[in-house]
Amino acid sequence: MARPDLNDLVAFVAVAREGSFTRAAARLAVSQSALSHTIRSLETRLGVRLLSRTTRSVAPTAAGQRLLQAVGPRLDEVAAEVAALGEFREKPAGTIRITSAEHAANSILWPRLAKLLPAYPDIRVEISVDYGLTDIVAQRYDAGVRLGEQVEKDMIAVRIGPDMRMAVVGSRAYFARHPAPQAPADLAAHDCINLRLPTHGTLLPWEFERRRRAVNVRVEGQWVFNGSAPILRAALAGAGLAYLPEDLAAEHIASGRLVRALEDWCPAFPGYRLYYSRSRQSLPAFSLVVEALRYRPPARSSRTP
Repeated sequence: MARPDLNDLVAFVAVAREGSFTRAAARLAVSQSALSHTIRSLETRLGVRLLSRTTRSVAPTAAGQRLLQAVGPRLDEVAAEVAALGEFREKPAGTIRITSAEHAANSILWPRLAKLLPAYPDIRVEISVDYGLTDIVAQRYDAGVRLGEQVEKDMIAVRIGPDMRMAVVGSRAYFARHPAPQAPADLAAHDCINLRLPTHGTLLPWEFERRRRAVNVRVEGQWVFNGSAPILRAALAGAGLAYLPEDLAAEHIASGRLVRALEDWCPAFPGYRLYYSRSRQSLPAFSLVVEALRYRPPARSSRTP
């Protein structure tokens, strides 16, 4: 039996992980027809079917799953070692891929990395906005951003943001037409602006807690968005109540354009963490990114008596 070429195995792992020839071809920067030919040739040489193809999806067969589990991690190790050679360059280099929710991408990743990258022109950062709990190893991300309690235990987690709070807000015009809710159950009588999670297709429940009593509420309303920016815009326009990270609404609350409700039902909770596998921590470019993102609490001012 002919020994498979390394490039053929890279192509197979890409298709198996992506579940799509189209996405895998885009990742590998090859044509879809060339990728299909590579996979067919690999299957012919091995004498087994590696991928099950339908009009809607591509999935590994039993033989393909075994090959993926055996080869995939080893290819990742090779890629990590090759990337680690960057430490022998005068300047760190490489592409760092991060998956993150929109709020963290805008409020933490962008402002901090925008200060770092001008000094390191050979480092590239790719940020993918995703509200799902992405498997960063399977999807070949270098790191992901999640709220503190959602980080997997086998990952290294670095705190990159302070504790957070959510805020239920509405415009003065909206509250002129509707009484302010006094408890989460009162939201059933309100027009609420929903967030649909793009990855899962579900609406985000509004989570509350008071005196150790947790309440999750499924709200209803005329508007549904898949991002926080349009939700804020709709709330400012008086379209309904919004459930947003406190820092997004703080400026508008301070100016009086938005009014807060249910504040005593919105306690602080652990903020964002950057999580990644141990194989990434030795890469010079990645280490620079981690240190740039690491949260450092503001120093407390001391008064001299």
